[in-house]
Amino acid sequence: MKIKFITTHLSAFILGLFITLGATLIANNSYGQSQSAMNITASNSYKNADAELNTVYNKILKEYSGKPIFIKNIKTAQRLWLKLRDADLAARYPEKGKYGSTEAMCRISYLESMTRERIKILQVWLDGIPEGDVCSGSVKFQ
Repeated sequence: MKIKFITTHLSAFILGLFITLGATLIANNSYGQSQSAMNITASNSYKNADAELNTVYNKILKEYSGKPIFIKNIKTAQRLWLKLRDADLAARYPEKGKYGSTEAMCRISYLESMTRERIKILQVWLDGIPEGDVCSGSVKFQ
């Protein structure tokens, strides 16, 4: 009787473990994908980040349209950030084709990471800074 009880509970535990593991792998999109599929996933993720960046940037241009000096400067900053992003990527991966089969995915993931950081920086102009911050500069108050 005791052995049957232990066997039943152990079987239930193992089944639960496999279900949890399977769900985790599916949720993390890491269940036996080919490199090509991972490249496509990374590319789509980067495209989404890039679209979000463009949306945030265009909202800033619209919201601050009455401030021509700021608009000129933010456009310059964005152009320079694009150059920095590309130069940073070239520094990390200076020789194309020399970093293994995951290189394309890694390059794209790095671009996405830098893009998401840029979104955070630009988002401040839309969200604003708490009133009383003496270093707010051109950023609006909340």
